[in-house]
Amino acid sequence: MSAVPRSEKPAGRFRRMLDRLSSSQEDLESEELREDAATAGCTRIGDCQDREIVTVTGTLRTVTQRPRAGVPALEAELFDGTAALDVVWLGRRSITGIEPGRKLIASGRIAMSRGRRVLFNPKYELRPLGRE
Repeated sequence: MSAVPRSEKPAGRFRRMLDRLSSSQEDLESEELREDAATAGCTRIGDCQDREIVTVTGTLRTVTQRPRAGVPALEAELFDGTAALDVVWLGRRSITGIEPGRKLIASGRIAMSRGRRVLFNPKYELRPLGRE
């Protein structure tokens, strides 16, 4: 085996086509999301540290209403191809446009809760639907 990992080797057109044909749909979507984050100039979720102020982008996988300490809360899982992040809006039961499959950019301070990254009440921007 060579010392350079396959992902770091320069790939020709045939190699890229072969890789795309042999990759699963989930792998292809993850790669697209990672490229999207890099293009938007956002921090990769997998690189986010506790108490760090970040701007991240990705696709909402799930959206649920779950009360926290008796207060209504809208929770969504944001995935960018590297890792998942919980986005929580306290005091909200719903937000127009926040739905599974929607792409968005979120900014705020990362917190760790039960071993997961969480953004509470982030600033956010919904991405246009026409890009999918």
